[in-house]
Amino acid sequence: MEVIHSWSAPRSLSTSLMYSFSQRDDIEVLDEPLYANFLKISGFNRPYKEQLLAETESDGNKVVKDIICGPGNKKYRFCKHMSKQRVLGLPEDLMKKGKHFILIRNPLDILPSFDKVVSPSFFELGLLELVHIYNELSESGKPPPVIDAEELQKDPEATLRGLCDDLEIPFQPSMLSWEAGPKPIDGLWAPWWYNTVHKSTGFKEQQKYPKPFPFSLYDILEHSLPLYNMLRRHVKKKSSLLSSPLPPPDLPVPANEKLLVWVGDEIVTREDAKVSVFDSITQGGDSVWEGLRVYNKKIFKLEEHLDRMSDSAKALAFENVPSRNEIKEAVFKTLIRNGMFDDAHIRLSLTRGKKVTSGMSPSLNLYGCTLIVLAEWKPPVYDNERGIVLVTASTRRNSPNNLDSKIHHNNLLNNILAKVESNNAKADDAIMLDKDGFVSETNATNIFVVKKGRVLTPHADYCLPGITRATVMDLVVKEQFILEERRISLSEVHSADEVWTTGTMGELSPVVKVDGRTIGDGKVGPVTKKLQASFKKLTEESGVPIQNYLET
Repeated sequence: MEVIHSWSAPRSLSTSLMYSFSQRDDIEVLDEPLYANFLKISGFNRPYKEQLLAETESDGNKVVKDIICGPGNKKYRFCKHMSKQRVLGLPEDLMKKGKHFILIRNPLDILPSFDKVVSPSFFELGLLELVHIYNELSESGKPPPVIDAEELQKDPEATLRGLCDDLEIPFQPSMLSWEAGPKPIDGLWAPWWYNTVHKSTGFKEQQKYPKPFPFSLYDILEHSLPLYNMLRRHVKKKSSLLSSPLPPPDLPVPANEKLLVWVGDEIVTREDAKVSVFDSITQGGDSVWEGLRVYNKKIFKLEEHLDRMSDSAKALAFENVPSRNEIKEAVFKTLIRNGMFDDAHIRLSLTRGKKVTSGMSPSLNLYGCTLIVLAEWKPPVYDNERGIVLVTASTRRNSPNNLDSKIHHNNLLNNILAKVESNNAKADDAIMLDKDGFVSETNATNIFVVKKGRVLTPHADYCLPGITRATVMDLVVKEQFILEERRISLSEVHSADEVWTTGTMGELSPVVKVDGRTIGDGKVGPVTKKLQASFKKLTEESGVPIQNYLET
């Protein structure tokens, strides 16, 4: 006989699921065989405790060896377990033998109906033990299937078929219904707990709109909901009001699937890297940011980027800004924790912080700024050997009369609208013009043009005065090319000998075609190559060392 172990929290449709399995012709069912041992060991009281201890085996060793794993008359034995009943001292066979699965339910649905017999508590929910069970089985090489009660109610047949497939047992249609009323398989505690399920004849879809949540239980919910969500990530089929029908996408760099991110004042996993819905960045894009790149254990132009972040925060009148040293320490710690010492990119954001209530006014920001350090494995995002293609967007760059581009802010809709145009044209990026029709920058980078040995770049009036831009301008002079910072018309770009863009994400990227016009001979030009080599040499030699990582 093969044992199938069902692990769940109370009020999770576990009894309904037990009734479902009991309808099979190849299975026998045990209702919480570890219950008496749990009450004996824990000392917890229940209205039926004395009767249960008198009539049921309470020795955990005997229960596991003789009852759960004992001989039987059917092919399978289904054991319904509450996770909290897995106490210390039980034989290893409990977890090593048989097949296991986990049934979860949202604490928002469990807690309002929990206190019919006992008061709800974090321990009584047993979600922490469910996580332990999942991890223990996963570490043994047998991660258990996880099903959600919500899915079971919405589509019983599909959920049960999927579960049976995972358990490698055939699905039987009889599992979808049962007769109403008490069952011989019920534990003696059924009169206290099973009144509702005794009225059922199958899995009934939950009401469309739930009951109000009792906020006296908010603390328990706050502790238990992350554990539920942790387990829910392992549910194969998930549906919700706003769920996406799309499959999980492939990441550009698979190594970034597992990252550690600094958010606020702590390092969290990629999945938990979230900001509050009250944060200014969600309320209005009210945030500043910098892009940093790591080369050979050093952060390139770190001080310059922090200068610009400070200037941007001051221009936007941020208050309670973290100190420069605090920001640097967060950056260093994030890189060290991720083991990122080369070929990495950092998206460093500083939001105005959380608000006490939703609204536009900065007077509502009373918590201080939120710091985000997102480090990823990320090589340059453009093809810097063969070159990129640009188109000119109809979306104009912001005027300083509207929003000064010298503030490196997160409100990027102006740039994004231009990027939409380049995506539609299947180009790499879009050139953005100023209000008078002169070239400003691309949606993501600064731009340079070479004509008859002269290197031209637009004034930083309608564009961000980029740090990579400034670096390349210095290199142009160092390499003894003539540099002109002036207005550039679009026709000058179309007829240029060479064009390139600059930015932290892409470094120095040659442009081989603009609006269908081939730039030069369509290949990377000599000035571009010269400056690419100079830039590469500079990144190898300069930068702020990642502090103390060798010692740590």
